[in-house]
Amino acid sequence: MIEFLNSPCVIAPLKATSKKQALQELARQAAELTGEHERAIFDVLLERERLGTTGVGRGIAIPHGKLPGLDRVYGIFARLERPIDFDAIDDQPVDLIFLLLAPENAGADHLKALARVSRLLRDERLCEKLRGCESPDAMLALVSDREAVNAA
Repeated sequence: MIEFLNSPCVIAPLKATSKKQALQELARQAAELTGEHERAIFDVLLERERLGTTGVGRGIAIPHGKLPGLDRVYGIFARLERPIDFDAIDDQPVDLIFLLLAPENAGADHLKALARVSRLLRDERLCEKLRGCESPDAMLALVSDREAVNAA
């Protein structure tokens, strides 16, 4: 299982009508989880988006960033109530978002977490199942099961 993801870190459905609103809501949730300031998290996410979209295609976005006050990698997974424009590389709307936040000096840990999430969300069948889940607990169970299979 992705060790930085647990039940309070799964949001379904996330209500947002724009990329900015989705990032603001994720920053708010991340602030509660990490104890960091919501604005600092939002600013890090916006700065990363300015470098290039984190909308990786097929309805998926993986916004991420580093913050100096964090002690470990944090993840929040959200399924949007309705797909939104996220400036994705394939111009398709996004409905699955996996936010990753890492300590400023995380280096390899940040990259490993990004690679694991990317690998997980490349599984089209898993993504379709996630889109059909009714509850955050069901989504978490699906991700945990997929991780267990990949680890075996």
